[in-house]
Amino acid sequence: MPNKVFIDTNILIYAYSATELNKRKISLTILESYNIVISVQVVNEFIWIMNRKFNINYTELGILVDRFWKKFKVSLINKFSIEKALEIAQNYKYSYWDSLIIASALENECSILFTEDMHDGQLIEGILKIKNPYKV
Repeated sequence: MPNKVFIDTNILIYAYSATELNKRKISLTILESYNIVISVQVVNEFIWIMNRKFNINYTELGILVDRFWKKFKVSLINKFSIEKALEIAQNYKYSYWDSLIIASALENECSILFTEDMHDGQLIEGILKIKNPYKV
């Protein structure tokens, strides 16, 4: 399997989409083709969005989240993650929340961050490449 990659919440959301079928297919390919890392932030955002926007009940969400823990490496957020996120926010001008995603990806030695919400192709600290998998 290729190097570790980090996925943003939107990749997980599209994997369950009933309306964005092309994005769903791309997301599922990513989830099946890479050694995936997510953070507890991604898990919590997923729960919130799926419940609030798609009305998925907490019982079903609990089952999905349990699968995430079995299938992916789930990274905890710690003091280092927060300090790194503050540094990234200042240096790269991302929001704090996006910077926390980037910090978690760097902390877990990921080579790629898949997201549609950040600057496609940007290299962070010469290590982490941001890729929008949906960009044509």
